[in-house]
Amino acid sequence: MTSLTATLAAAVERRRAVRSGVGATRPGLAWAVPATLFFTLFAIVPLVLVAVLSFTGWNGIGSPQWTGLANWTALWHDPVMLKSLWLSALLTTLGVVVQTPISILLGVWAAGHQRNRAVLLAIYFVPLLLSATAVSVLWRALLDPNFGIPSEAGWLFGDGNLLGTQSGSIGVLAFVGAWQWTPLHTLIYQGGARAVPQVLYQAAAIDGAGTVRQFFHITLPQLRNTIITSMVLMVVGGLTTFDTVLILTQGGPGTDTTISAYYMYQQGFLSFDFGGASAIALVLVVIATLVSLVMVRLTGYDKMNSTAEGL
Repeated sequence: MTSLTATLAAAVERRRAVRSGVGATRPGLAWAVPATLFFTLFAIVPLVLVAVLSFTGWNGIGSPQWTGLANWTALWHDPVMLKSLWLSALLTTLGVVVQTPISILLGVWAAGHQRNRAVLLAIYFVPLLLSATAVSVLWRALLDPNFGIPSEAGWLFGDGNLLGTQSGSIGVLAFVGAWQWTPLHTLIYQGGARAVPQVLYQAAAIDGAGTVRQFFHITLPQLRNTIITSMVLMVVGGLTTFDTVLILTQGGPGTDTTISAYYMYQQGFLSFDFGGASAIALVLVVIATLVSLVMVRLTGYDKMNSTAEGL
């Protein structure tokens, strides 16, 4: 009995020491060197070069010529650029509004133990195995007005030319984005839902709370960190969407779906204005960073502590 008491006391002391940081081992700085070098070479250095290039004029041949603020001035007065920022914000907002509730509901369901759940999820997660290019080519063929789904369902799609109008094109882009990326966020919410302590649901059931009340008063509050993480990923992904627009709409009709990332491609690789394209790229980086920081600040995500026991 004495030895058992001593063992328990020693375990309690070790737990207190870990929580207080006493005696905790800290990895040396050497562990961070590989990641730091990788991040510096493939993120910081290219970003600095793009920032410098945005103050030059360069067509991809020869040496860049310093032009000062010319690219930035032209960008500020460019109506296509201003329109592309609005379109990027619209598509990003649609992505968040559509994908978030679906992902939460499916993620919470996937965290359960329903019959045939594993088989259904395996089928549902198939879009995650495909590249954005493959998904875009697939849906462009399926939505072709001549031999695709619209040609067989005129009662629903009218003339079938969904990509011939701005509203139709934006709707298609939002739908295809949701079809591909909702499974990813569902997977994120599935992990978050499985981390919710079951004792909370047991206590709620004893108090007479049903499934709906448990979802709104236990599951959603416990998924707060997960929701913010998922939304930040959606915002950054939405602002940098490119290949889907390139394959499905090419920025059309006209410039009605020319989002900022696609406009950057047009300026750099079609107009050979790499200085102007670099300025657009830098604008996207700044906007994505600011939006992410605002979301983190407003939600208090940066002040949240880990819910894992002992951390």
